[in-house]
Amino acid sequence: MRPHNLEQAIQTAGNPVQMLRNSKIGAYIYPVVPPEFTNWRAEQLAWRDSVVLADQSHHMAEMLVEGRDAARLLNHLAVNSFAGFEPNKAKQMVACNHDGYLIGDGILFYLAENQFNFVGREPIVNWIQYHAETGGYDVKVNRDDRSPGRPMGKPVVRRHYRFQLQGPKAWALLEKLNGGPIPAIKFFSLGEINIAGRRVRGLRHGMAGAPGLEFWGPYEQYDEIRNAILEAGEEFDLYQLGSRSYSSITLESGWIPSPLPAVYTGEKMKPYREWLGPGRYEVAGSLGGSFVSNNIEDYYVTPAEMGYGPFVKFDHDFIGRAALETMSAASQRKKVTFAWNGEDVAKVVGSMFQDGEAGKYIEQPLSNYASSMYDRVEMGGKLVGFSMFGGYSWNERTALSLGVVDQSINIGDVLTLVWGEENGGTGKTTVERHKQMEIRVKVAPVPYAREARESYADSWRTRSA
Repeated sequence: MRPHNLEQAIQTAGNPVQMLRNSKIGAYIYPVVPPEFTNWRAEQLAWRDSVVLADQSHHMAEMLVEGRDAARLLNHLAVNSFAGFEPNKAKQMVACNHDGYLIGDGILFYLAENQFNFVGREPIVNWIQYHAETGGYDVKVNRDDRSPGRPMGKPVVRRHYRFQLQGPKAWALLEKLNGGPIPAIKFFSLGEINIAGRRVRGLRHGMAGAPGLEFWGPYEQYDEIRNAILEAGEEFDLYQLGSRSYSSITLESGWIPSPLPAVYTGEKMKPYREWLGPGRYEVAGSLGGSFVSNNIEDYYVTPAEMGYGPFVKFDHDFIGRAALETMSAASQRKKVTFAWNGEDVAKVVGSMFQDGEAGKYIEQPLSNYASSMYDRVEMGGKLVGFSMFGGYSWNERTALSLGVVDQSINIGDVLTLVWGEENGGTGKTTVERHKQMEIRVKVAPVPYAREARESYADSWRTRSA
């Protein structure tokens, strides 16, 4: 019998690790947006040198939460404080399970009194909907799931278009679209500008080290707004980001998009697992990489490990608070960037052109082959962390990944990343038969610092010697 929820799926599989590591869901596709408009190398360069248009209309889910208890519900789920949070502001909402381990994060927009919109990956959208339906709150929710990865020729319609302009020339382009200077919009605050004669609401934040704006409106205005941006952007050397380049931008900015949501264990989480239907992300997702443990909790991470420690405020009651209050800093890993040794990467790629079993294929500019990646990172054969999101930066001419390491590991240390899966690979459809290979990685800051790369060669020679 086909499982009807996550709890049944785990019972059928016997172990959530085996269920996820052999998932048949396939690649986690960034939907609808073409892979490339020019080529991913030029598109990566453009967010550093000119300006890029990112079409965010399809790959994220939305959850509109309205009603008298909307703020109370969301604050009970978020580690973040709502003190001073008011309409026309936004925050990166982070949510945990009862034991203080991360379920996910995303952007929470405070649109108006008693009205919020959450935008991000599905795990928090599911978590919000579950509590809205079962927690006795006076709220109503309106869900808009991400576009299908394979629409198979069927029309795709969303509630909103969502665009982002970023790069050193972004503000000049925005002012041209607006027809004049834009009133000051504080960081992570909402404002309005004119585009094609329409008032468009936007969020001020940064993605590529320069001021930018994420803005949205009714999906039926998608073509009108996009065409106006493209026309105005010609003089600013505007590039559109394809899904390949867009998905890799986080390697330089330092956000880990897809840690495993900590929902697979715990009696307090069991009603939620029984609520999660068979098509949900947590049921259908996949787990990949060289780290293997039969205990799914070994894949869980805390907010602090993902860099969200400053967001945790004990000024309100929230799920996971008691557990987080007892966690010591020393017991939690820290987020870093790993710069991969080019010679070692070349050996993995070169193995494709030799007889015998090759190393696991390294896709560019994003090397992930599962919803959540966990590759072993070792020092002297001992596990000291995970590489969790990897790819290649044309700006830095370096393969990079984001992950976590023990507190004892320092910036500049050279570690070993085990690339590929055990016993020739798991049953995921994205995994071919291969052999594991080792890649040296240098520990670097988050976000990835240019000065770290400039000392890269000397450090490699010193450590290798």
